[in-house]
Amino acid sequence: MHLNNDADDSKLNKDNELDASDFASKSARKREMAALQELGTSLIDLPARHFADLPIGKPLRDALTLAKTLKSREARRRQIQYIGKLMRAENIDDIRQFLNRLEDDNKLFRQRFRQIEHLCESLVTSGDAAIEPLIAEHPELNRQKLRQLARKAGKEAIEDSPTRRKLFEYLQKTLSFN
Repeated sequence: MHLNNDADDSKLNKDNELDASDFASKSARKREMAALQELGTSLIDLPARHFADLPIGKPLRDALTLAKTLKSREARRRQIQYIGKLMRAENIDDIRQFLNRLEDDNKLFRQRFRQIEHLCESLVTSGDAAIEPLIAEHPELNRQKLRQLARKAGKEAIEDSPTRRKLFEYLQKTLSFN
């Protein structure tokens, strides 16, 4: 018979408290898996060319590549669950940083695209009046080529004419926005 039951009980309680803090409820585990699966779905939606740059292991990379090819909804659902399981072994913070960097690059690209579109439109509608300030701001532009493309695009009534595309491509290639 144990005479020191209080000491054993306190030791048992300390162990139980330790186990209780390590224990995650089933609901918490499900929420965590759902978050990983959602992150996995966003990885699947990436263009395949980005898979090589992702900070992930080969099994997850292969699972993502396979998921892109699946047509059946149920097969895709199961593959997403598998991807979520594989992601438990990955560094999620690195993956999120990679996705954030991609998103920032996309925002910057879209912003630059809109700026160039706006410049093209102002060059076509305003002509020489818009060319001079643009040349002053960006001396790397060829005044003659810019004027020629703007005038020719202004004469063409079509919104998506080949000359407008050439003007856009010239500005995109030549200009550097900070």
